[in-house]
Amino acid sequence: MATKYIFITGGVTSSLGKGIICASLGRLLIARGLRVTVQKLDPYINVDPGTMNPYEHGEVYVTDDGAETDLDLGHYERFLSIRTSQQNNVTTGRVYYDVIMKERQGVYLGKTVQVIPHITDEIKSHVLRLGESENFDIVIVEIGGTVGDIESLPYIEAMRQLRYDVGRKNTLSIHLTLVPYLAAAGELKTKPTQHSVKTLSESGLSPDILVCRSEYPLDETIRRKIAQFCNVEIEDVIASLDAESIYEVPLLMQDEGLDSRVIEKLNLPAKNADLVQWKQFIDKIKNPKSETTIALVGKYVEHHDAYKSIVEALIHGGAENDSKVNIKWVQSDYVSDENVSNLLTDVSGILVAPGFGDRGIDGKLSAVKYAREQGIPFFGICLGMQCAVIEFARNAAQMEDANSTEFNESTPYPVIDYMPDQRGVTEKGGTMRLGQYECKLTDGSHAHKAYGKTQIIERHRHRFELNNELRDLLRKNGLVVSGVNPDRDLVEIIEIENHPWFVGVQFHPELKSTVSDPHPLFVAFVKAAKQYASDYSNVKTKENQPV
Repeated sequence: MATKYIFITGGVTSSLGKGIICASLGRLLIARGLRVTVQKLDPYINVDPGTMNPYEHGEVYVTDDGAETDLDLGHYERFLSIRTSQQNNVTTGRVYYDVIMKERQGVYLGKTVQVIPHITDEIKSHVLRLGESENFDIVIVEIGGTVGDIESLPYIEAMRQLRYDVGRKNTLSIHLTLVPYLAAAGELKTKPTQHSVKTLSESGLSPDILVCRSEYPLDETIRRKIAQFCNVEIEDVIASLDAESIYEVPLLMQDEGLDSRVIEKLNLPAKNADLVQWKQFIDKIKNPKSETTIALVGKYVEHHDAYKSIVEALIHGGAENDSKVNIKWVQSDYVSDENVSNLLTDVSGILVAPGFGDRGIDGKLSAVKYAREQGIPFFGICLGMQCAVIEFARNAAQMEDANSTEFNESTPYPVIDYMPDQRGVTEKGGTMRLGQYECKLTDGSHAHKAYGKTQIIERHRHRFELNNELRDLLRKNGLVVSGVNPDRDLVEIIEIENHPWFVGVQFHPELKSTVSDPHPLFVAFVKAAKQYASDYSNVKTKENQPV
């Protein structure tokens, strides 16, 4: 069977949730037995989001092969239980970079290089290459931005051309739009959708299915009006209402018949969707047996998308423990030794998040110290792990003024330092230690108990590492090195003796947590936090009992 391509565009406004719709449709089609992947085409000129501000772009999602990609790839992996790669995220910067390199190499034989055909051909080649890479049945292509944006025009044109290159019967166009409710008029308005579809059609790409975001249900009158003015059948007007959880969206789309319409229009052989496990997961997050409060201490907490994968991994870990995880967002800039107990006294676990730069580091160190001294379950990720090492060195190993050379190059105890191969690096994009690497675990450690095995593979994104020259001194004072990269002897995981659960990891475990396979460290962390809350509650109950 020839690979089918589904193009998903967005109109009226940004942030309608194209990524979630793509992931939800992908989940439904996989549940029907089809081989599916999703590709994100981003119209910005950055080669990748690796150098972009977290406040502007959110987290950078790293794939197994070391690509720094858009956070929507995280949704794809979590929903579809697939592994993405560099091929799954293409930016305008990457497209132009590739075209310019080809021009410099004489690939175009002296021709004038233009948007059409050279840029559009390059876009098409990325899409087709992904479809052919593993003989996928379906490639869902999400086109970033909003229809009508200048930046998106080459992508729309490329998709228009692809419809004829691979045959109309092998392609489908889905347009995500907005049907707003005007309180003053007391009714839903279809005009924005009509204009959005008109704009898309003027570019030569007419939608086959409309997914309409709305705060209120679309009655048959509204659906019929949209269908009539947008040249689609009434069955192809799909309502997408706000959901309590993003994980409910696949079921809502199934109820609306989105996957059935796709199957019919593309003439795909498919079985009935098997969503038993998915429904069980949703039942766990909607009907938890307990609740656990975990502090997420970071420097970007005003913008939750900067920690998107961590948030979702906590949800997965909570569901596995039949517990709802309530996240207490704590801005590290405002944490100090003086107020840390007031800020964190009501939490059962403390997660110190990744990041770069020295802003908010003192607050992170105070949170680490509080977790260590009070016996509260602690999880440090990347910079969070490095902060745990710095705090331990200063306050438990008598290494006064210990620090990372990222923050103080003249520190007397550089417990965190540049990796040797990073010292001469001057370019920023794509030059860190990226992608998956092996780690060997110590028997009996918290990490080993969580994973249930001694050899693991995790994804990385960092320049600094625990300084091996000071490793022995730290270990003599009680720091446990429970995970090491066997090839380069780099410290990957640290723990602390005589603590209920204190784990710091140099890698990013949140990037491999999915609905069907919650990450073992997040499961173990939530379990430890849940136990701490239970123990603390029992102690308080005994204290309040009359003598």
